[in-house]
Amino acid sequence: MRLVFTVEQRDALRERVLELAEEDERVVAGAVVGSLAVDSGDRFSDLDLTFGIADPVHVVDVLDDWTRTLSDELEALRLVDLERGSTTYRVLLLSGAMQLDLSMTPAARFRQAGPRFRLLFGATAADAADPSTPPTLGLFIPTPPTLEDIFGWGVIYAIHARACIERGRRWQAEHYVGAVRDHALSLACIHEGLPAVQARGYDDLPADALARFEGAHVGTVEPGALRAALAASVRELIREGAAARLPHAEVVGERLAELR
Repeated sequence: MRLVFTVEQRDALRERVLELAEEDERVVAGAVVGSLAVDSGDRFSDLDLTFGIADPVHVVDVLDDWTRTLSDELEALRLVDLERGSTTYRVLLLSGAMQLDLSMTPAARFRQAGPRFRLLFGATAADAADPSTPPTLGLFIPTPPTLEDIFGWGVIYAIHARACIERGRRWQAEHYVGAVRDHALSLACIHEGLPAVQARGYDDLPADALARFEGAHVGTVEPGALRAALAASVRELIREGAAARLPHAEVVGERLAELR
C-alpha cells in the first residue's frame, strides 16, 4: 500500500501547531503524547499534541480558533470531539489521510495522564492527578449518538486499521476493520429508520443494502484479505456519509482513496 502522507509532512504539521501555541497567549503549556512522545514512531503514526490553557479561558474557544486556522491553511476537517473529565479532545483529518489529535485542558488540571507524555514547554499542575480516565480510542467507545460522530469515528477506525495492517498487527487490524463496517451499517440503519444500537437493525436492512457489505467481512487475517475488507468497508462508510448529506463526506472519501 502506497504511503499517503510523509514523515516530513507530519513534522511540518507539528511545527505549525507548535507555532500556533507560541503565538497564542492563552496557551501556557504543551506536550506531545502517544508513540511520538517516547520514540520517533513510524511512518503510520498520527500526531498527538496536548496543551494547557490559561484560566478562565474556555478550551473549546481555543480549539475552535485553531481549527479555523488549520482549515484555512491546510484544509483540516474536524472528525469528532470527545470530552473526558476536564480535557476536550478533537480529531482532525488532513490531506494524505493524516490524523491530528489535539487535546486541551485548563492549566490547573493539565497533567500527565500516562507514560507516553513528553512535556515540550510550560509546566504540569502540581497537585494530585486528575481522577478522570483518559479515552481509549477504538475499543470501548460506545456508538456515538449523532450521524457526524458515527461517520467521524468510522474514519478514525479506518486510518487505524490501515496502520495495523502495515505494522503486521493482523488481529488488531481485524478489530478496526469490523468497527469501520459497523459504523457504516449504523449509518445505513439510521437512514432506513432502523435501530442502530447493538446491531439491532442490521438484519432488517434492505437486501440490496446488505449485499453491498458482503465484501466487508474479514474471512482471514492475511494482509490481502484485510485490505479488501477494509476497502469495502470504507466504500460503504463514504456512501452512507454522502447519503446522510454529511458536509465533508466527499472530501473525506478523496482523502481515504488509498484505503478504497
